[in-house]
Amino acid sequence: MALKRETIPPTWEEQYTFSPAVITQGGKTIWLAGQVGFLDDSGKSLAGDFDGQVRQTFRNVEKILARAGGTLQSIVTMSVYVCDARYSKRFTDLRREYYTKDFPASALIMAAGFALPEIMLEITAIAVVD
Repeated sequence: MALKRETIPPTWEEQYTFSPAVITQGGKTIWLAGQVGFLDDSGKSLAGDFDGQVRQTFRNVEKILARAGGTLQSIVTMSVYVCDARYSKRFTDLRREYYTKDFPASALIMAAGFALPEIMLEITAIAVVD
């Protein structure tokens, strides 16, 4: 069965770059482990650079999805964990670089800490591909 995907259009959620629900039928489901981006592609530390960590985390998610046959647009829901509530709006602004419409469903959660003190955010996601 070919993948069918329907995004329930956001109302107030659009300003925070997420949809209230995404409905899929058919396709292959990809469950992503938590991804972080505290080191850039060359191994340089991004400690203290929230924007850099967000962008690197999305790059890391994108690479894993490509290996599994998907893209960032294949994500139907994501859980985002940030180290400080002051970064929540900044995260949603940065996510708009990757999603301009048909947003994934999402949760944004404040975390007390991560596996390493340099980590400022972590993303887990579920994607569905044809």
